[in-house]
Amino acid sequence: MERYAQPTSVKEAVELLATDGWVMLAGGTDFYPGLGEGPVSGPVLDISRIDDLRGISRDDDNAGWHIGALATWTQLVRADHLPPAFNCLKQAALEVGSVQIQNRATIVGNICNASPAADGVPTLLVLDAQVELTSARATRRMVLGEFLQGNRKTARRPDEIVTGIFIPDTGARGASAFFKLGSRRYLVISIAMVAARLDLDGAGLVTSAAVSIGACSVVAQRLPRLEAELAGAGAADVASVPEARHLDGLSPIDDVRAPAGYRLEAALEGVRRALAACAEVRS
Repeated sequence: MERYAQPTSVKEAVELLATDGWVMLAGGTDFYPGLGEGPVSGPVLDISRIDDLRGISRDDDNAGWHIGALATWTQLVRADHLPPAFNCLKQAALEVGSVQIQNRATIVGNICNASPAADGVPTLLVLDAQVELTSARATRRMVLGEFLQGNRKTARRPDEIVTGIFIPDTGARGASAFFKLGSRRYLVISIAMVAARLDLDGAGLVTSAAVSIGACSVVAQRLPRLEAELAGAGAADVASVPEARHLDGLSPIDDVRAPAGYRLEAALEGVRRALAACAEVRS
């Protein structure tokens, strides 16, 4: 290791990042396994002592919710002040590795790792999540779908830290659910994942819908055509709306976990189950 720095403020961290070559470290649950048997390449910037990056809190000024870059999956599960729409994210949290991993791994780290099978990404997509990036020059926000640019690729610039995730109130309405299929129940990489969120009116009709699928394309994707067709559907009918054509934009691969065709079948069934679960919460 060439150098190791452990700043205690965002200001200190971004000033260090102004010089090239730093490798970012937070929870470390992806960082260390990624090394394999090789040495650390480049200087390491450990942000785990920056207290301002902790916690999950209400952001009244911006009408939404803020998840700090150091907030862990366990902290999310235990956060009892979040609206019901966050339930899909909490369900995904319980699927992230073991309890020990959930205690240490960060939600932001999951999106920065940018794996096609990252458990948190489909759920954050249906919550309309925005990624907050900070450099010495400015802070900017971008929607999660634009931040993720491919397998292990993001829009984060070398001089930026992802300081948090913002969930607007418009994305935190209604009920939500998460579905994951793997070769076993726990400690497994996904074959297919689905997150869904439905907002229903007083008559039980869908006013807005959000559905996303992970592990079936290089980047998890929303299904806008399905979302549009769900609008106006009754709670009892939502599970019958999804059809294979709604998954046309996906590009699953054949690998040791499952063939592409099976992934698509699993994803379609997962969409139906997730929507039914959302409707059941409302009823």
